[in-house]
Amino acid sequence: MQQHWYTGPLASFDTETTGVDVETDRIVSAALVVQPAPGAPVRAVTWLADPGVPIPDGARAVHGITDERVRAHGRPARAVVAEVTRALAEQARAGCPVVVMNAPYDLTLLDRELRRHHGLTLTDGLDGAGLVILDPRVLDKHVDRYRKGRRTLTDLCAHYGVELAGAHDAAADATAALALTRRIGARYPAALGGLTAAELHLRQAVWHAAQARGLQSWFDRSGVQERVDLSWPLRPARCVCGRRLEPGHGCEAAA
Repeated sequence: MQQHWYTGPLASFDTETTGVDVETDRIVSAALVVQPAPGAPVRAVTWLADPGVPIPDGARAVHGITDERVRAHGRPARAVVAEVTRALAEQARAGCPVVVMNAPYDLTLLDRELRRHHGLTLTDGLDGAGLVILDPRVLDKHVDRYRKGRRTLTDLCAHYGVELAGAHDAAADATAALALTRRIGARYPAALGGLTAAELHLRQAVWHAAQARGLQSWFDRSGVQERVDLSWPLRPARCVCGRRLEPGHGCEAAA
């Protein structure tokens, strides 16, 4: 009997941070959980980082991590982001798909932390290991496009009947996102089960772009002055001029 991706090994990655701006905010904690099969115990690796900047009250109210805690028990962010990247590369080399809820947030923030502390992109840090990402937010929007309501991790877990114990703890969120992704695959085998995880990775980039265009159209019609990034699972770095940092960019501000 053919094994579907949602019945095989999966990993899941999540972070807690100083805020929601991927360009300027920092990682405070991170978790990578691995599960060989549905119902099997998960193995979790967690990190606590001293971000090197004060944790704002708003972020602390969400995840409960204080400046005092990271100073006493956290490790330098430079070391943590390097270890996290190596752990993700190990999963990629093992051929294990990695669940990342709202991937353009966590992966872009990790990319910017690597640039900040090591002068490397996430692609550089993975050293040729290609991550296969499964994003339950993108998958859910694809299979149930017109359902009303928010699609946060808490909302999706409630909708699919997945337990989320200790929300806004990186390990708890990663564990719930992994179970959620299995549940979505199992509920929609016709739409998702016939594809490999690698095929899904490629299709999610297309699906996310279409979803983002739809949201942008709604913003434009509503007069909301907000731009939606079409990129998935990683947002491209941008120069201070606002353009993407690409070879031949030619902007003096990027020098």
